[in-house]
Amino acid sequence: MSWLDEINWNAEGLVPAIAQDHRSGRVLMMAWMNREALALTADEGRAIYWSRSRGKLWRKGEESGHVQKLHELRLDCDADVVVLMVEQLGRIACHTGRESCFYRVYRDGEWHTVDPVLKDPTAIYGGSGHA
Repeated sequence: MSWLDEINWNAEGLVPAIAQDHRSGRVLMMAWMNREALALTADEGRAIYWSRSRGKLWRKGEESGHVQKLHELRLDCDADVVVLMVEQLGRIACHTGRESCFYRVYRDGEWHTVDPVLKDPTAIYGGSGHA
């Protein structure tokens, strides 16, 4: 039995993957992985996700240069979520040009943006808008 067989994949053959900064512990982003993406992530030592919108593998940073170097891979108790402890090269994980995709905080009945844009997304992606 392969280590990949221990994962409880959803009906689409995917598992949620949370990328977390290996030093600060900050949650950077969430994406999806299929078997191939997870196997390649472990083999290559960098985050590789499954893009549901594009229907293909997505090597984080392939367009932006903001690669996520893998330090540790963890599986939760129900075996249905993985956490990637990563080093985020270039400090930007979000396609909005921010450090984290979780840049809005709920306060007083509304969402407040609390993190600055570190780099204009059009300068990163040339208008394509995704990492």
